[in-house]
Amino acid sequence: MDGNILDAARLIGAGLAMIGAAGAGVGIGLSVHGALGGMARNPDTYGNLLTNMILGVAFSESIAIYCLVIAFLMLFGIVP
Repeated sequence: MDGNILDAARLIGAGLAMIGAAGAGVGIGLSVHGALGGMARNPDTYGNLLTNMILGVAFSESIAIYCLVIAFLMLFGIVP
């Protein structure tokens, strides 16, 4: 009986850990939206905006990867 409860808790925890991936997706979308809006208003800033946008997307994506790692550790980690 206890094994089923632990399995259920493990699955729920992994699902909750992946909520951060949704936040990273929203952050990436807002970053790209803002950069494209800035490039449309002032095309001379293309290079600077593109560099900063790619850096921001990389940081947001790293949060999603951390969430995925935590979810995998919860699902497949060694837990009695």
